[in-house]
Amino acid sequence: MTTLTASRQRYLPILATLALLIGAYGYGAASYDSFADPQVILNILIDNAFLLVVAAGMTFVILSGGIDLSVGSVVALSTLVSAKLLGHGWSPVAVIVVVLVIGSVLGLGMGAVIHFFELQPFVVTLAGMFLARGLCYTISTSAIPITDPLFTNIAQTSIPLPGDMHVSIGVVIALVVVAVGVFVLHYTRFGRTVYAVGGSEQSAMLMGLPVGRTKVLVYTVSGFCSALGGLLLAFYTLSGNPLHAIGMELDAIAAVVIGGTILTGGTGYVLGTVLGVIVLGMIQTLITFDGTLSSWWTRIFIGALLFLFIVLQRLVTRRTR
Repeated sequence: MTTLTASRQRYLPILATLALLIGAYGYGAASYDSFADPQVILNILIDNAFLLVVAAGMTFVILSGGIDLSVGSVVALSTLVSAKLLGHGWSPVAVIVVVLVIGSVLGLGMGAVIHFFELQPFVVTLAGMFLARGLCYTISTSAIPITDPLFTNIAQTSIPLPGDMHVSIGVVIALVVVAVGVFVLHYTRFGRTVYAVGGSEQSAMLMGLPVGRTKVLVYTVSGFCSALGGLLLAFYTLSGNPLHAIGMELDAIAAVVIGGTILTGGTGYVLGTVLGVIVLGMIQTLITFDGTLSSWWTRIFIGALLFLFIVLQRLVTRRTR
């Protein structure tokens, strides 16, 4: 197989995601009168801005050939830390900084353990998941409301768009994170090293690339994005809750994989992850518009899609060898 053909094969998963999204939107527009309103797509972004940020961080990890199971627990921990500190009279700016530092330090710690002790990311981040969720319950076993004026204003502010449409501040923050992720992955040495490590860690080491530092940094990025996602969830719900984001790590992984990133690493795009998040939101929206199906059907459809995309990835990787 020529290099050009192999390069084209890499785009098959993301093209499949785009086709699926267009098909789902077309089906919804044909079946339900108000589904064709562009605000429907914007509402999906509004409702999933925090997931988009978390999934963007997860993209870095999976591209490097790793996995991060702690993101959901870090999101919940971030909402609780925010609510608790705000309740004690802390400045909201200081709270935001502290939360982002906590998430980054947790990610840094897991990355360091994975690298220096040569442990499997699955095991280390599973331990991180239990640690962060356990810390949630030491802070509070019930929801803590957030009444801080800054958080409330951010939650209630809508940014108007042409055509009587609008988005939330959380969507703007999420899109900025995506733009930064695209720039870092495609236009910086660190980003190119992430792809190289995911493609072949041994080859990257032979080329003299900073493999260890890169592996630690991708988990730091994931921890930072999880904490930021937790802040966006706190803006969205105006509460901290130890039950927040249960299973979000699986949603983030599903969004990344459905978005075309290969689970074994080395191939994928942050923009594909955006499509993956919108696909997940589109499934939920279709079920909501239908009104006759249980919300559990969302999980069934996502599971089926994830299985299909993993099979597609396997076929693509076999043909590009």
